[in-house]
Amino acid sequence: MFSYYTPYTYYVNPILIAAAVIPAIALLLYVYKADRLEKEPASLLGLLLLQGIVSTALAAFTEKIGAKLLTGILSSKTVLFQVIFNFLVVGLSEEGFKYMLLKRRTWNSPYFNCQFDGVVYAVFVSLGFALWENIDYVVMYGFSTALVRAVTAIPGHACFGVFMGTFYGLAKSHERHGHAQYSMVCQRLALICPVALHGLYDFIAVMDRSEPAVYFITFIVILFAAAYWMIRKLARKDRYIG
Repeated sequence: MFSYYTPYTYYVNPILIAAAVIPAIALLLYVYKADRLEKEPASLLGLLLLQGIVSTALAAFTEKIGAKLLTGILSSKTVLFQVIFNFLVVGLSEEGFKYMLLKRRTWNSPYFNCQFDGVVYAVFVSLGFALWENIDYVVMYGFSTALVRAVTAIPGHACFGVFMGTFYGLAKSHERHGHAQYSMVCQRLALICPVALHGLYDFIAVMDRSEPAVYFITFIVILFAAAYWMIRKLARKDRYIG
């Protein structure tokens, strides 16, 4: 979730910036190296990172409006408020803009010729978002925040990107083989699945219970393990779809 109260000026500490950026770069390199059939051009990947950064501004705007509208209807202390806010306001805003910019830039790209490309593209957009969001949080709240987000929020966004990219690449494969109906189903899942996971991630993180960390840690361990398994499996079984 993006910070709504970003000041216009920061005291920029290079160590904090490095702490915010390095985890995202490490994950980007991991996914890039996993792409075994045909590496994507640096110009396209750089543009996808920028698309992710753009999506932070778009999401921050819609989340701010959504939060104001929702607080006028429901108390923020209710479970219903948290469900709607985390799944529809935050999850749909952030994953929706990521998906919109991802598809706008890559769906008709001549480089999109392997199924695993969908994972690479989605993760780069997601980590562009996470990188910029992380800089915002870390510079505002310090090094301890960088450590926590390095093992939670940053890989969390990468995981959402893996699930998005898995269905996105499958959708492109179906589209290339003339299966329009299956392609449309996969395109919808490419949005619905990360929205649901993102909303659940945030909802569990803010649960008001005596042992919230147990639920949260269990969830992220399962999420990270599933994403790691999917990357290895999809990279190993990748094929051309042209």
